[in-house]
Amino acid sequence: MFWKWKQKKSIRKNTMISPEEILLDASNLPSYNPNALEGRLITPISPRALRPLLLLITLTGLIIIGRTSQLMLIDGEHYQDLSERNRLGHTRIFAERGIIYDRNGIELAWNVPHYENGVYEVFHERAYASTTGSGHILGYVRMPARDRSGVLFREGIEGVSGVELSYDSILKGTDGIKIVETDARMDTVSTSILEEPTPGKPLHLTIDLRLQEALHGFIKSLADDIPFYGGAGIMMDVTTGEILAMTSYPEYDPSALIEGNAELINQYNTDPRTPYLNRTFAGQYTPGSIVKPFLGAAALDAGIITPETTFISTGALRLANPYNPGQYTVFNDWRAHGAVNLKTGIAFSSDVYFYYIGGGFGTQEGLGITRIKDYMSRFGFGSTTDIKLEGERSGTIPSPEWKAEMFPDDPTWRIGNTYHTAIGQYGFQVTPLQAVRALAALANGGTLITPRVDTTYTPYEATEVGIPDEYLRYARAGMREAVINEIGTARGLNVSYVDLAGKTGTAELGVKKDFVNSWVMGFYPYENPKYAFVILMEHGPVKNLYGGTYVMRQFLDWMRDNTPEYVLFDDENE
Repeated sequence: MFWKWKQKKSIRKNTMISPEEILLDASNLPSYNPNALEGRLITPISPRALRPLLLLITLTGLIIIGRTSQLMLIDGEHYQDLSERNRLGHTRIFAERGIIYDRNGIELAWNVPHYENGVYEVFHERAYASTTGSGHILGYVRMPARDRSGVLFREGIEGVSGVELSYDSILKGTDGIKIVETDARMDTVSTSILEEPTPGKPLHLTIDLRLQEALHGFIKSLADDIPFYGGAGIMMDVTTGEILAMTSYPEYDPSALIEGNAELINQYNTDPRTPYLNRTFAGQYTPGSIVKPFLGAAALDAGIITPETTFISTGALRLANPYNPGQYTVFNDWRAHGAVNLKTGIAFSSDVYFYYIGGGFGTQEGLGITRIKDYMSRFGFGSTTDIKLEGERSGTIPSPEWKAEMFPDDPTWRIGNTYHTAIGQYGFQVTPLQAVRALAALANGGTLITPRVDTTYTPYEATEVGIPDEYLRYARAGMREAVINEIGTARGLNVSYVDLAGKTGTAELGVKKDFVNSWVMGFYPYENPKYAFVILMEHGPVKNLYGGTYVMRQFLDWMRDNTPEYVLFDDENE
């Protein structure tokens, strides 16, 4: 009784009844075995143990609220813009490329809508005049292209060569931007122009297409008939540096490269005559005797001869061997000319005369290789002309340093090397553009002008060769004599309708000298020069009688009949 009384008293005292007071009675106590996980008592989790969990939940909530605030309040405009971009697409509007004209306003390159797979493309295709002779100077472009899924992987129109490359920044213009609004199905809802495209600027070349086509045709005809490997021709204004014609054969068709004409492209790639080579300024050739007028003016300026200084050409110059008495090294002339002075030495192209003034002989002082290189450099040989076209080569003026580099097994410079350099042989290499530029300086009184194929974006630039015109005048007289003398080497240019001065060159090629480069250069009118020209026929048979002079004579007669403004001058203009 006492125990029951104590139990009732305890229940009244405690408001909470513990589990063990209810469950742990006499009936289940014997089965209580904690080790067997049976009848185990579970106690409530302490509030202290819940505190880390509550802290973690609170921290997570604060982070979520902070990030949400950042997205909505701070970065809201940015993500709204991204959302708009998903709905509003930006599309390039290709600018039309600038049109290329010749000096008379004839279109040489223009744009046409590009039609492919039954639809018009978003860009214009480049088209070129179906003419010959202008492929190298115009060059070509690389068009935009799509991958198999239709995505443009090359988005711009890029100039690859010629004026298309050199004037690319002027011709290409600035692309525009178009906004295209689409719905959830990606169907176009509306379009609007964000930025208008700016077309490229037009380019007016100094080239006269009529001259270009005709000159190219005469070069091609002779090259195919003889045959020559190829040829090049240039006509230049001696007072402004404007190039009126500049053509190279063989050439490529720019349209074929843009259209991907596999047959023609394969033909270009396998042709041993290298149709991709622009021979006018990237081809380097042995000049032969066309260097003689420049060397004659240099000898006058150096004071080692006068215009009347005379040497005897018996057909060869015999140089005694200082190490083997009685033995001689023979340097041949192309014929025995007899007594020659500066004028006739140039007119008859006497090699012996230029051996004398180039390397010296007996009591006659020669220029020597150092002064030869200096004077030839003044006329622009051995360096680029800085014409605004890519790929120009500098050529070579032989020197002791050059020989030591090129022939390390035999680096010694000998007098014979100087003799051969003086007649434009040995390692002498020039481009036709260098030659016509040098000749223009000889014709205009000593101003070396930078050649130009446009006058809008290329300013007039020039330097002086530093040789008085009185000496240049004697060289010009020798070139005039070469045309009017019945045994002059350029007598094929003696036409009735304009007075010309000219000089030929025949550069021997190969060990057996079975092939030659045939050169002719000249200027006119003789008394008041306006135009200079150079023709090169490359690598033809040595026994052939036709070369650069034949091409130029045809061209002159053609100009008389078709473009008389270039060859017929009244007394006032002369």
